[in-house]
Amino acid sequence: MSNYVPPGQARQLRACMVCSIVMLQSRFLREGCPNCEAYLDLAGHPDSVQECTSQVYEGLITLADPGTSWVAKWQRLDGYVPGVYAVKVVGVLPEEVLHHLEDSGVKYVPRDGSSQDEDA
Repeated sequence: MSNYVPPGQARQLRACMVCSIVMLQSRFLREGCPNCEAYLDLAGHPDSVQECTSQVYEGLITLADPGTSWVAKWQRLDGYVPGVYAVKVVGVLPEEVLHHLEDSGVKYVPRDGSSQDEDA
């Protein structure tokens, strides 16, 4: 599927709060998140799309080969699918989603930069 976004639909773009991939809201609803679907179950669930993605993000990174990209490693995107990713994603995941991620063995690192502030 193409990542092309027609003019006028940029306001429909959302970023996953777990992996930071940026896609149209309708695509998240139709296909789910290509990196996190096993944990988030976004496909066909509009409430989950609203809770686990955000319209507020900063910067865009286009990754063609996340496995060999130093930018992917720097942004903790290595191992994800090729695509367009946000540098920062603003938002807070619901507590039940955080617990589900933890129970699934996923180490969640907020994409808004807050984890770096806590380490300092």
